[in-house]
Amino acid sequence: MKIEEQIKQKLEEAIDILKKFGMPSAQQNERTAYCLLALLNVTPEKKWKNAENPLVGITPMMTFAKEYYKKDYAPNTRETFRRFSTHQDGTSWNCAL
Repeated sequence: MKIEEQIKQKLEEAIDILKKFGMPSAQQNERTAYCLLALLNVTPEKKWKNAENPLVGITPMMTFAKEYYKKDYAPNTRETFRRFSTHQDGTSWNCAL
């Protein structure tokens, strides 16, 4: 499978997981999917069963999306990641993960 296909498949799977976690609809998006993938260190070719649990901050999540998923976010979107993908009410990620 080509890397572009792996990326698309992994993003779709990550968004599906977010939905199954019961995340608010505002967090069921590509940006939050990249956060989930980074939090679990799931690269396009890695199977979900091989997910990890590294300690990852916002900027490393953005770097992960760029390095492994070819999605480049501008540095000024860091706050958007924090506020709309990882922060929300402060409980969503803690309960889900």
